[in-house]
Amino acid sequence: MAAFVAKQMVGNKLNAVKGAVGGDDGDGDDKEKEEEAERERQEAIREAEERRKEKHRKMEEEREKMRQEIRDKYNIKKKEEVQEMPPPEPDNPLMRKKKTPEELAREAEAEDQDDFTSESQPRQGRGKLKNSIETQVNELKSQIESKCSLQ
Repeated sequence: MAAFVAKQMVGNKLNAVKGAVGGDDGDGDDKEKEEEAERERQEAIREAEERRKEKHRKMEEEREKMRQEIRDKYNIKKKEEVQEMPPPEPDNPLMRKKKTPEELAREAEAEDQDDFTSESQPRQGRGKLKNSIETQVNELKSQIESKCSLQ
């Protein structure tokens, strides 16, 4: 009889500890209840979000109505926002927009250009221009050296 009483006292406490640690007593019912509670919570969040969006939509309509009344009163034309903003570049370089061959060619040409030449000049013309500038500089040097004499 003493063993029975001891088992009753210790057994209840032991079962409570087993359940807290992760025992298998009634887990099926608990999981179903938790899933149902989670679904209800998600539904409540969705409904609250819809109510919030509807409220803000109505407020914006009222504001736009008031703005239009002010525009009508003072004969102000509404500005149309047509400006087209380019999409922002993603932070991840793997997700950026790929450049077309035409864009790559334009960038290469822009890099090849310098301040003294333009796109309309062919490459041979650029070489001739460079040679003529060098010869003029050399001529000026020789003229200056001939006029100046070191004593």
